[in-house]
Amino acid sequence: MFITFVFFLWPSWQALEQSFFLEDAFGFSKKFVFFDNYLELFSDDGYRKSFYTTFIFTTLVVFFTMVIGLLFATAANRIINSSLVYRTPLILPYAVAPAVCGVLWYFLLNPSVGIIAYWLSMFDVDWNHYVNGGQAMILVVTASIWRQISYTFLFFLAGLHSIPKSLIEAAAIDGSGPFKRFWTITFPLLSPTTFFLLVINLVYAFFDTFGVIHATTDGGPAQDTSILVYKVYNTGFIGQDYGSSASQSVILMAIVIFLTFVQFKYVERKVVY
Repeated sequence: MFITFVFFLWPSWQALEQSFFLEDAFGFSKKFVFFDNYLELFSDDGYRKSFYTTFIFTTLVVFFTMVIGLLFATAANRIINSSLVYRTPLILPYAVAPAVCGVLWYFLLNPSVGIIAYWLSMFDVDWNHYVNGGQAMILVVTASIWRQISYTFLFFLAGLHSIPKSLIEAAAIDGSGPFKRFWTITFPLLSPTTFFLLVINLVYAFFDTFGVIHATTDGGPAQDTSILVYKVYNTGFIGQDYGSSASQSVILMAIVIFLTFVQFKYVERKVVY
């Protein structure tokens, strides 16, 4: 409770309080402006664009992280011989910090020296994420997915191990094929794990991907990869507008709390424990 108060409740209250003030860059003076910071935000085209960017980015990261993680877990679960050899490399990316992950993919897809960019040029793909917003989005989405797949893979694999093999064997004896067994038995029994990972990956996409974006695109080009959490940093630490940055953080926190509430209220109803 003490840690929760110091590192969550107290900073959250300070951000909420600061969002109603206009402060100078050094924090020596401040003026109470009530909801002006919020009204100014929603009249800013760049901030409204960041909502759309965040929606696209979060959807792609969560969807492909879940799908690829489940695919890898299913494949690893079917391997009997040398299974540890396959599982260990799949876990390693989670040990990489988001900023390091961003730098890694930045060099792989660098238009001048990147090996993947070179391979793409052999297929007449002119890769340059410095000027192409779509390619920049692909870069940050790919890096974010690559880093989070390991976490998703671990939990899906643990969930698959908890499913009684007798159920799968009984369905196989009844004549059900691999795909039918997966969709009618395995995947429904994985619903608690899937729901948990959906919540975790959503929070990850909203917050923990900041390091990836900061190390690769800095929100560019033309703010095409500037999601809400990066917008908070850019406004506060670069633009020195602390009141606007605080109001953005309050809005971001409210969005994540609302989405988490919706998931627990409606999505969890379909979970079979």
